Amino acid sequence: MHHYQAFIRNVKRIAVALCLALVARPASAQRTSAAAEPYWVLLGDKKGTTLDARRYFTPAAQRRRQRQHLPAADSTDFPVRADYVQAIRQRADTLTFVSRWFNAVACRATPAQVAALQRLPGVRAVVRRTVSNTPDAQPAVVAPAPLTGLDLQLARQQTAALGLGALHQAQLTGKGLRIAIFDVGFSGTDTHAAFAHLRNSQRVVSTWDFIRQRPFVYDYGTHGTQVLSCLAGQLPDGTGLGVAQDAEFLLARTEREYSERYSEEEAWLAAVEWADRNGADIINSSLGYTERRYFREQMNGRTSLVARAAALAVRKGMLVVCAAGNDGDDLRWGIVGTPADQDSVLSVGGIDPATWLPESFSSRGPTANRHLKPNVVAFGEAITAVPGGYERTEGTSFASPLVAGLAACLWQQQRQLSVMQLFQALQQAGSLYPYFDYAQGYGCPTAARALAPAASAPSPTFDFVRTDSTLRVVIREQPAAGPLPYEEIAAAVTSTAVDEEPLLPAQAKAPAYLYLHVADARGVLRTYEVREVTQRVVAQVQLSALLPQDVVRVAFNGYTHSYTVQP
Repeated sequence: MHHYQAFIRNVKRIAVALCLALVARPASAQRTSAAAEPYWVLLGDKKGTTLDARRYFTPAAQRRRQRQHLPAADSTDFPVRADYVQAIRQRADTLTFVSRWFNAVACRATPAQVAALQRLPGVRAVVRRTVSNTPDAQPAVVAPAPLTGLDLQLARQQTAALGLGALHQAQLTGKGLRIAIFDVGFSGTDTHAAFAHLRNSQRVVSTWDFIRQRPFVYDYGTHGTQVLSCLAGQLPDGTGLGVAQDAEFLLARTEREYSERYSEEEAWLAAVEWADRNGADIINSSLGYTERRYFREQMNGRTSLVARAAALAVRKGMLVVCAAGNDGDDLRWGIVGTPADQDSVLSVGGIDPATWLPESFSSRGPTANRHLKPNVVAFGEAITAVPGGYERTEGTSFASPLVAGLAACLWQQQRQLSVMQLFQALQQAGSLYPYFDYAQGYGCPTAARALAPAASAPSPTFDFVRTDSTLRVVIREQPAAGPLPYEEIAAAVTSTAVDEEPLLPAQAKAPAYLYLHVADARGVLRTYEVREVTQRVVAQVQLSALLPQDVVRVAFNGYTHSYTVQP
């Protein structure tokens, strides 16, 4: 219990500018003054509060904590003191949200009211918060084009790449797992044929729109619909677009379609407390916040509200899976956003289905404090359900739920695993593990590697050969002659529009690339690259470019080996 007590002490020391959105409908009797501004009232204690965990948490939430040997409740679950809330209500213009996790109250207040709030007993600080006044907008819906043969191939490969065959053999479909999705909207989910099996079995357990404060989430955007597709959607012939076909779902709208302000982070916090209470095992968040509100050096897993909330969620036994982001080709940013920057969040990048190389748009690591990100990858292009049909779309938004679905299947079989044990199992199931880099982490996790880890070490496929000036990587067997993998793939393309990039077929498995990185003594990468193997001496590293204790690590055909530079 000592580690959990330390966690509680850390929570109590949080004194940061938490900015909560207007995530509760004000009472009809309340009026908002034109001079009132949004504030967050941070409180100092919860003395005298009590909690009946059996009444507060759903049975699913109680079972999750029991499985992971967590307390039935801790101080962050206890309610905010009612006398503090009432005193704030009497002095503020409008009270809008109460957060148990951070022991704080969101409100609107005039300058005079702020001064009065600051004098209240138990108030640690009153902090200005930023909200979005951007109105909701219904996006235009365009009828999707029919799927092509290549699209249908991708629909099957996006799950095959995760080891769908091994999951079917083990009869793992995510049954018994509850997955919360935080997104911008779920237009069409309540009527689309792709989700008929979810409706028929009532496996959308609960929904809530944290922007408009109502249970209806089936409008204001299709992104959530597409994300749900990659967890449990189906084509008309029954082909699954994700591997968690029998999971249960909590759908939360936390985002506006055309704005990105602090209020979305605040809605994320409200949603994660809701998901905890309603028994979520896994949270998928295909959302991220970057340069519109943060500097690169703040992507350290500790600065943003959502990163801190995600860390608390993991402490409470929920696996948080998050898209790495789509800024890899943005020279101004390039790195993962938040909450993907949080150490205990499983961050997912995207790879090209045709080449199995990182998508150019997939955000890179490391975090600002030099931690590995992304952790794993999946296809960054996918077939998803949209109102009126299906379409091919791209983004790490869809790689994330593909991996979240695999996580649900693995947890279904191994319910005794703690959340961080599952996190490690997914990393170790990566196609490159123990090799890693900042473009694709440990690679694409597969069910076969997770369900039946290799009993013996793989046979060596290359050797390090040191000369006077270089360190060479020499393949043990001459690769078969023939076209390079990409050329072979491109040759299969029959036609494409003149002004479009060729649409290449998805590959059943990764080509035999060689992966190489150089890390310093701390394990921080300085360089990393991928090479096609066309000759025995496939790479040479100049010794003059290496420092003492540098590690050169190489992976090829399932075998990973390292060379350490001696002083």
